[in-house]
Amino acid sequence: MTSEVQAAAATGTASSSPSETALARVRGHGSAREGAEHWWHERLSSLATFLLWLWLAVSLLRLPSYDHAVMADWLSSPFAAVPMLILVVVTFWHLAMGLRVIVEDYVHDEGGKLFWLVLINFGSVLGAGFGIFAVLKIALGGSAH
Repeated sequence: MTSEVQAAAATGTASSSPSETALARVRGHGSAREGAEHWWHERLSSLATFLLWLWLAVSLLRLPSYDHAVMADWLSSPFAAVPMLILVVVTFWHLAMGLRVIVEDYVHDEGGKLFWLVLINFGSVLGAGFGIFAVLKIALGGSAH
């Protein structure tokens, strides 16, 4: 290391000299310490989403028909409604996490990044809200329209 890089590392400041290494540029900035936690959340939500979609496919294949009365009767059971509610929440949560990573990685303009992150958050909450409302309305005896 050059003495300039050593001095910058010792004080926690980074200079932009051409001989500076990547390590020297980030030294003193610390770790976000969110990467591993976020990675685990993505993997766990992915597994939960997969298992719940598998449950839905098997459940639907076991039904005698797919008309409104049969579907409403099936969804009125807590053994169908509760997993369906969890499926809606986990699917939109996983979607929001994945889109958030794409925006953080590929949108470099801070204003644009903020716009897309807010849109993703509001959109996923709105979508999950509509899904939850539809499931509850059918499960509790109302029609979905």
